[in-house]
Amino acid sequence: MDPHERSHANRRLAWLAGIILLWAFAIFGNLIHLQVIRHEAYLRLARNQQQRVVEIPAPRGSIFDRNGQPLAMSVPMASISVNPQHLPDLDVAADILSRILEIDRIALYGRLRNARDTGRGFLSVKRRIPPEQAESLRSLRLEWIQFNQESQRHYPNGTLAANVIGSVDHEEHGNNGLEAALDDELAGHAGTAHMLTDVKRRGIDSRLATEPHVGSAITLSIDSRVQFVAEKELARAVQEHSAKTGSLVAMNPNTGEILAMASYPTYDPNKPPAPGEPVQARFNNSVSVPFEPGSVFKVITLAAALETTDLRPESLINCGRGAITLFGRTVHEASNHGYGTIPMSLVLAKSSNVGAIQIGMRVGQERMYEYLRKFGFGRRTGIPLPAESPGMVRRLSVWGKTSLGSVSMGHEVGTTALQLARACAVMANGGLLVKPRILLKRDGVPVPPDPPERVIRPETAIAMRQMMEGVVVNPAGTGRRARLNGYTSGGKTGSAQIFDFATKRYTATYNGSFIGFAPVTNPAIVIAVTVNGTRGTRGFGGVSAAPVFKLVAEEALRVLDIPKDLPEELPENERKDQKAQPEEANDLPVAGLGEAPVLEETPQGTGNGAEVVTAAVQTGPKVPNFQGMTMRAVLAEASQMGLPVLVDGSGLARVQQPPPGAVLQSGERVRVRFAR
Repeated sequence: MDPHERSHANRRLAWLAGIILLWAFAIFGNLIHLQVIRHEAYLRLARNQQQRVVEIPAPRGSIFDRNGQPLAMSVPMASISVNPQHLPDLDVAADILSRILEIDRIALYGRLRNARDTGRGFLSVKRRIPPEQAESLRSLRLEWIQFNQESQRHYPNGTLAANVIGSVDHEEHGNNGLEAALDDELAGHAGTAHMLTDVKRRGIDSRLATEPHVGSAITLSIDSRVQFVAEKELARAVQEHSAKTGSLVAMNPNTGEILAMASYPTYDPNKPPAPGEPVQARFNNSVSVPFEPGSVFKVITLAAALETTDLRPESLINCGRGAITLFGRTVHEASNHGYGTIPMSLVLAKSSNVGAIQIGMRVGQERMYEYLRKFGFGRRTGIPLPAESPGMVRRLSVWGKTSLGSVSMGHEVGTTALQLARACAVMANGGLLVKPRILLKRDGVPVPPDPPERVIRPETAIAMRQMMEGVVVNPAGTGRRARLNGYTSGGKTGSAQIFDFATKRYTATYNGSFIGFAPVTNPAIVIAVTVNGTRGTRGFGGVSAAPVFKLVAEEALRVLDIPKDLPEELPENERKDQKAQPEEANDLPVAGLGEAPVLEETPQGTGNGAEVVTAAVQTGPKVPNFQGMTMRAVLAEASQMGLPVLVDGSGLARVQQPPPGAVLQSGERVRVRFAR
């Protein structure tokens, strides 16, 4: 090759090498651009195409009774969804899913068609399906059916303790009871996982990013065995006496632990609210619904007298032969006959109204008010349950001339069954006011109790126990039906007439109550029972509520393995004597009164003054109809009217107490429950 041709060939080779070199630099530069400069952007794009972040729901914490029996748990459930854009045939999909999932085919087809037409890539078909339906779908091995893991709250005992435990909504957020009060603890925290998927978005591999934290496991002081009997006997009493509602609290008087808390009517938290479900079904009457206690309150009057005066159980009280006239009004005994001068212990056993007034006048207004507050009335107990009512104790400055007599017999005050049980526990445990406890453990760690407060002297408590035993064992006592087989017991009956706001008169319906304890020498159980809306003498507390105490107390003492302190069966003559006694007739604190007098607002002295009236006759604002309103609207209207409101749940207002049009009394709040 001549020099000219060799030079030409070298030039072409140089150009080719230059082009190749430029091409290599371009490739290298592009790699630098892709792998270094745009690395993060393309990595995110690839991850979006090949990976997805999946939320790992945290199981809601379980709720157990004191013996470890589950009361509420979260059960794993499958939910079905599809990508409408990947469905091979809408008709086939609608046929398969509607048949197995037992849903309407036409409605499902319409949803699938609409989702496909609007470009949606996800459609939830049915959430939380039964295991047999999930298994049927899995056996088909259809790629376009997506299974999503969820959980569903399950209450294995149905209605048992439902008003205490509460329920959850479809997102498993608590909407009443402990489920709502402890929602943050029970809910836990969801975790996340990065899932590698194929071209059809099916999972290939996954990597845990953050672990889910299971909600706290809560152990309650409730004993399911005692709770079952309490609910059964309370329901029987309400139905047998044609009452409207009822409540019961069984408590360990030394620790404050709640062994049973029953409310009637009740509901099954596994099911949504049914049409026609009673308004009160989802209220916990034991803590949320106050009432005038009636003669059970005479226990507080006599305890205050033992503490502040020289009166003793044997002190003679002039009961005025059945009537006393003060400030222009005459108060009668509820029975057809009066009493003369009788010991204070018999005033309690016979539930003498006049005797209680005389004792209350010896105590005086200031000291009576002081002991009402000491026993915990007019303030919340602090139990971790939503919508607890503080009850009602009016300020001393607005007591009228007759208020002292009314309070001495359990009127002009409002209390809950829980407050009554707590007050009765003071007598049972030697004079200490304990804080009611319903939480024993959080995740296995014991919840420490609060220290008790000294209310009365130990000797006063012992004297009260002996007098309350007389209510049960004395042939003339009003609590004979509270006598237990094998155990001593003491207590007090109460029967308060219910005031009708429409007619401004007392009606022939009653709140029948009983508070009591057993055994007398070393009480292990305190029980407060109230049956609301009873009629006739068979609705009095000694007839309607005392038998409930008897049956629940006997079961509780058996469960607690408390040694018997009496022969198993009553002697024959005592059984005959018990059956031969007339129905209780001494507990009606407003006997002989029709229209209630208007309360005076000026404070009076502590001298002679007692009349049977009730704070229910005070005038106040009428409660509006909040039903169907949002929470914001309810709070706005209540604020404008100056109404105190307690709210519970979320969504729209479904239930309210007091009902629309009722007069809101001083110290009372409107309770509104919201649901979706």
